[in-house]
Amino acid sequence: MGTLDWIVLGIFCLGLIGIIIWVVRQKDETSTDYFLAGRDATWLAIGSSIFASNIGSEHLVGLAGAGASSGMAMAHWEMHGWIILILGWFFVPFYARSGVFTMPEFLEKRYNKGSRSVLSIISLVSYVFTKVAVTVYAGGIVFKQVFGIESMFGIDFFWISAVGLVVLTGIYTTLGGMKAVLWTSVLQTPILLIGSLAVLVIGLIKLGGWHEMMTICRAVPVNSAGNTMTQLMRSASDPEYPWTGVILGSAIIGFWYWCTDQFIVQRVLSGRNQQESRRGAILGAAFKLTPVFIFLIPGMIAYSLNAKGMINLTSSDAAFSILVKELLPLGFKGLVVGGILAALMSSLASLFNSSATLFTVDFYLKFKPKAPEKELVRVGRIATVVVVVLGILWIPVMKGLGKVLYAYLQDVQSLLAPGIAAVFLLGVASKKTTPMAGLVGLISGFTLGMTRLALKVFGSGIGHDSLIYKVFLAPNWLHYEIALFFLVILIMIVTSFSTAKPDQVAIKGLYFGSATAEQKAITRASWNNWDLLFSGLIIIVIVAFYAYFW
Repeated sequence: MGTLDWIVLGIFCLGLIGIIIWVVRQKDETSTDYFLAGRDATWLAIGSSIFASNIGSEHLVGLAGAGASSGMAMAHWEMHGWIILILGWFFVPFYARSGVFTMPEFLEKRYNKGSRSVLSIISLVSYVFTKVAVTVYAGGIVFKQVFGIESMFGIDFFWISAVGLVVLTGIYTTLGGMKAVLWTSVLQTPILLIGSLAVLVIGLIKLGGWHEMMTICRAVPVNSAGNTMTQLMRSASDPEYPWTGVILGSAIIGFWYWCTDQFIVQRVLSGRNQQESRRGAILGAAFKLTPVFIFLIPGMIAYSLNAKGMINLTSSDAAFSILVKELLPLGFKGLVVGGILAALMSSLASLFNSSATLFTVDFYLKFKPKAPEKELVRVGRIATVVVVVLGILWIPVMKGLGKVLYAYLQDVQSLLAPGIAAVFLLGVASKKTTPMAGLVGLISGFTLGMTRLALKVFGSGIGHDSLIYKVFLAPNWLHYEIALFFLVILIMIVTSFSTAKPDQVAIKGLYFGSATAEQKAITRASWNNWDLLFSGLIIIVIVAFYAYFW
């Protein structure tokens, strides 16, 4: 990087520091202030945070790499703006009426205490050992490639960048809580978008335009059925992304992630009212349309440039960082590095804050229900520090296991999502779903999901003719996920027929059709025709995208 790049990066960092100082000076007097920004967040902060929290290593490394290796296949997961609209239009009213801090807390109100504890444990473990670990590991790799620095002070630059990323993010998340996460996202999101758009535009200019990229990628087969890199819908025989699994399979993951995962939903829980939360979700849905263009398509550009001998693409996962390093002029490289830093820091900050919220509200507050507000804030800060330390301690394991573990961790979402999605869906869809059904659904979904993951990691000696292999390992990952989703639903329905019915008074307002006239009036007053118009435009863009790349 040149002097101008460092100046641009320095200005971005100064802006970030200014926001953090401003947030920290606003004292967090209560747990609501610290964990949910006083439930006073505006639509701009909510929408920016939804997007910035989502953009992490899976985009900088994985999505761009997927574009370079398989083309449009992963775009299904990035066109999930319609699911974020479901969060805003259907789930925001439920969560607002319940007044909860966490998603496990919502499950306790709808089902029982056991469901809350199980989801809290699943969420905390998966955050620390998958999301935090993968983001930190990939962050170290990306910064080492972009800066082109092998070592500093005799230390591998991977360690300096990875540990530095965790420590810096941990400091401002610990001090500022949810407000720091929200307001830094307002700066980070435009920097990320501008920087990544620069990669897209300059890459296309260097290559010779959109048509040149489509021509090169359209000529590349990705499976034995003859599908090419530019096709969204792949043959049913495609080993990774068959059309029989990708539409519903990606939707199940999307529903879990966008509508029920604490990591994302905590942003709308912090809204000033239903209107701000819904509009924040609509803005987040609009932002969610961009990753295909700022990460996946640059991956395809990198493949095309490599095919023409214009760059040396050493591996597909290095696609985005090589474009940044090779193509961008002075100043732009600093901007994009700032965007990368913004993406990783925002994703980590959200993980740290969500983990602290889960621990404090779902465990500590149950252990000490009369704890004063200042004590809860202090415990939240301590919990954040613990998560930061665990993230640092996990880095050597990630580095030692490398891409093998990274590849397996990409399967985790498809194995966590079905059980949790089924429990939330049946919980809000029917008043007949019993408390025991919710608990059994969570446990069975998690157990069957983790069984496949464990067998993939440790089951190398299992014969292909064995029943275990045919049931747990042979199915395509998306087909397994869909089957698991419907199996958990079936288990919950059967359990509901044979266990005690829920207290209809206690769960009133927590399922479709149970809102009072007053609650319906509040929800109706929270949206207008502009909200419908912008939501409709997002749907039109998604339909047009599918029509073009079908």
